Amino acid sequence: MPDPILKLDAVTTNYLTLRGWVHAAENVNFEIERGEAMGLVGESGCGKTTIALSILKILPPGAKIRRGKILFDGKDLVPLSDDAMRKEIRWKGISIVFQGAMNAMNPVFKVGDQVVEAIRLHEPDVSKDDAIRRTEALFEMVGVESSRVSNYPHEFSGGMRQRALIAMALACNPKLLIADEPGTALDVIVQAQVLQLMRDLKEKLGLSMMMISHDLSIVAEVCEKLTIMYAGNVAEYGDVKSVFKEPLHPYTQGLMRAFPTIKGERQKLVSIPGQPPDLLNPPTGCRFHPRCPYAMDICKKENPQLKKQGSGEHYVACHLY
Repeated sequence: MPDPILKLDAVTTNYLTLRGWVHAAENVNFEIERGEAMGLVGESGCGKTTIALSILKILPPGAKIRRGKILFDGKDLVPLSDDAMRKEIRWKGISIVFQGAMNAMNPVFKVGDQVVEAIRLHEPDVSKDDAIRRTEALFEMVGVESSRVSNYPHEFSGGMRQRALIAMALACNPKLLIADEPGTALDVIVQAQVLQLMRDLKEKLGLSMMMISHDLSIVAEVCEKLTIMYAGNVAEYGDVKSVFKEPLHPYTQGLMRAFPTIKGERQKLVSIPGQPPDLLNPPTGCRFHPRCPYAMDICKKENPQLKKQGSGEHYVACHLY
């Protein structure tokens, strides 16, 4: 088997505030194979976007990758300088579609010019005319008329802006595409169209993808692999079918019970009791233990390690196993 396109090894990213360190993501481990889509799922504030920003090293001031390795194509990105990341990795190797298509573009520049700028910044040998032609081809690829390159963002609908952002992310032929909540603020019809576009592009271009979402149905539609995060830790990780068919972690089980089904008997949805922990002072041991119906004494003292279960690629961090 070839090496994975992306591997995170015990990545820990914290934010320094006036009140101390916020433990946003700790000991995060997962892999994305070449040509594979992985979903990163969890409730708001669990560390999903922190991981995405850590991979690209575009964290806000005060944030720091305190330990761990981020291996992209076999190269550890953590020691790389910002200049090296800009020249070698961002856009050419890894690109991102940011959350909130409505606010992700500069309103005073034409949409096409913003894509052309990205191409010429990372590929200085490309002429402006060639960059414009590439932008028009990208627009056609994502289902937007090439003539719309001369429009401003306010002339695009929400779905068209999301498609334009995907075109921009693909401008320099990246190997890995990170999509942060690609369906946010879009109605269900447009959201379905965007997801179909992502699936088609993955198959057509052989892209590897990391899709961030709090919606399990989106991940089930697009991804082959699934990582469940809770309070900065990976709770469960494996192929989508095995995690959906047999969720092992009590948090994953709670997510599944809280999600309605359109098949089978109608059942009352069950919410997970309690609130997510304060990551300034997270609980000792397993971070889910204050909300877990199966909590034991060891759960309050020791943080469980991610361990393989069964013969497949299914891992869980829980003392029950």
